[in-house]
Amino acid sequence: MISSYGWSDALHDSFKSYADQGLAPARVIVQRRGLYRIVTDAGEAEAKISGRLAHEAVEGGYPVTGDWVAVEADPTGGLAMIHAVLPRASVFTRRAAGESGGVQVVAANIDTVFVAASLNADLNPRRLERYLAMAHDSGAQPVIVLTKADACEDIAGLLAEVKSVAGAVPVLAISARTGEGLPALAAWMAPGKTAVLLGSSGVGKSTLVNALAGTEKMVTREIRAGDARGRHTTTHRELVLLPSGALILDTPGMRELGLWDAEAGLEAAFADFRAEIEALAVDCKFSDCAHNAEPGCAVRAALEDGRLDQERWASFAKLRGELAHEVRKEDPRVRAQARRVFISRTKGVRAMLKQRRRERED
Repeated sequence: MISSYGWSDALHDSFKSYADQGLAPARVIVQRRGLYRIVTDAGEAEAKISGRLAHEAVEGGYPVTGDWVAVEADPTGGLAMIHAVLPRASVFTRRAAGESGGVQVVAANIDTVFVAASLNADLNPRRLERYLAMAHDSGAQPVIVLTKADACEDIAGLLAEVKSVAGAVPVLAISARTGEGLPALAAWMAPGKTAVLLGSSGVGKSTLVNALAGTEKMVTREIRAGDARGRHTTTHRELVLLPSGALILDTPGMRELGLWDAEAGLEAAFADFRAEIEALAVDCKFSDCAHNAEPGCAVRAALEDGRLDQERWASFAKLRGELAHEVRKEDPRVRAQARRVFISRTKGVRAMLKQRRRERED
């Protein structure tokens, strides 16, 4: 049974210490708050985490959909007990919503990240850049999936716009309604391999899962006509075994997608853009130019005359700033250094303003 869900010889070998404790391997296929649905060699079962795991798990260490876990079955037919989470081969994380922040694990042990966006008025390249940064950082292969191609009048134009931010990431235009592009999508899904569908509400993730499954696996809802945005349909994360033998994980739409420790992913998502910047920076007047307000900055000149995309520049700067903010929050030494820099700059600005007032008075 679990071999159909991606269980491998390598996982079997790494499980030996748990097997010696009388535990069995399982994969989490549904996650609903404190309860889990798992699949084992004996079939599907409901499960909860042990008190010890709940107490000892570090942040982001609770089981999520896609996780491989070590479980103890209840001989009376009650809830199985999850005692441990196996090391994750890949993981998609985001900063938890709200002021408290922290890390939230969205999906684990995934091979392909399908970043879904709809070919309608809500298509947003800046949002795609954010998803791509996190997808690159997950350790899985990102693929951009543009849905609802049957309802789009300018596919070529929108494809060009998306490809301008995609870099080397494949971009597919599909229609779950007509079947357009589904064979190309299926080429990224192999038996025993896991893909996750990520994207905002209303982009058609659940409709796509239903089309791939050939049956109504997930509840769907039409998008709002007023702003082309959708409402949440999927309310939990579910791993679906498709007739092809591939696995796909549907997730609820995300209103907030805060970056979490995704510096490498951000660099990968903007690799082509950074190459443009570095090529221009060779002609900057100063070798340590920060491309802000320095005289003779070739990068600023390219931004002003349109050779460098201003919106992408602003997006890159915003995401880098967001990551830097998270680092400052987590590391007291970095936070202290940032405060010293802020105080120094504030003193400098005050001194400059004071000097200007004196000059005006004279």
